[in-house]
Amino acid sequence: MERMGRKRTVNLGRTTFSAAATAFLAAVALSLFAGEVFAQQGSCDRASRLAWHGCLTDATEDLYIELGKCFTLSDQEERKECERDVWEDFDESKEMCGARFEARQEVCDMLGGVTLQPDIHPSDFIDPETAEESDLNPYFPLVPGNVWVYEGMTDEDLETITVTVTDEIKEIEYPEDSGLIFKCRVVRDVVTMGDELVEDTVDWYATDREANLWYFGEIAKNYEDGELTDLDGSWKAGRDMAAPGVVIPSAPFPGDVYRQEFLLGEAEDMAKVVTVGDVSVSVPAGDFSDNVLETGEWTPIEPDVLEYKYYAPGAGMVLELNPETGERVELVEMTSCQCLP
Repeated sequence: MERMGRKRTVNLGRTTFSAAATAFLAAVALSLFAGEVFAQQGSCDRASRLAWHGCLTDATEDLYIELGKCFTLSDQEERKECERDVWEDFDESKEMCGARFEARQEVCDMLGGVTLQPDIHPSDFIDPETAEESDLNPYFPLVPGNVWVYEGMTDEDLETITVTVTDEIKEIEYPEDSGLIFKCRVVRDVVTMGDELVEDTVDWYATDREANLWYFGEIAKNYEDGELTDLDGSWKAGRDMAAPGVVIPSAPFPGDVYRQEFLLGEAEDMAKVVTVGDVSVSVPAGDFSDNVLETGEWTPIEPDVLEYKYYAPGAGMVLELNPETGERVELVEMTSCQCLP
């Protein structure tokens, strides 16, 4: 875990305090389930509070495990240094738990505390196998055969992202055990750093009859040194109470805020429409100024990270910008396929 530069002196009394704090948090969590205050809270607020308690519990568990490891060291000075590092990590973890809670509460306020599971039905969606291009969201035209290539320079190397709309269809049941089947277009997203594969992701999208583009999940294969390391970031609507979200609305309006995905603690991407039509973008693939959509996108899981994305009708996303670092991911090439009626 990255250090924040804050040092604290270890004293033996802190362990007793931490145990008491853990017991207190557990008691509070149980009281929330049964208490009148919890019953009066909105579903969004409840979820964020329980996630906060879970985060603190995990941090406390990690604290004790890591402290236990310190006591396996025979050298007293090494053990003290180990304890100091563990307490610093614990402090950082608590701060992150609080920051995530505050970010989730802000999201709840933005959305008015509405339920986290959208009320949708397959009959509200178009069949991707028979769809015409005019049925699709123009800011992300999911025409089979469309390919986007993006590039961005990072601290490590040149990052290349290749997004391909396949001719495959993924059927997803949502909610779980409901018998309701949504047909999703499969999109493949491959990320390389230099010549090395970093990520190979399969995404599932569906378009409703108003041309809102919905996101139903992904399988994210993450690689390091050519080997598959994990599937972190993977989720599917209907599994473990994960819910789909809107990636791009059909009629974006400045100030609109929406969830792009939802699996508490795993997938919580959010977006807010900044402007439509009042911005121009120049990237290697060309100049775009006609009805360009600008969004601010973030996740409460990483509350300090904000990205601006720019979408052009018929071209999809053309630019991703991190305002803090100045890093840009630019569209360098798009291959269009006239494969639909």
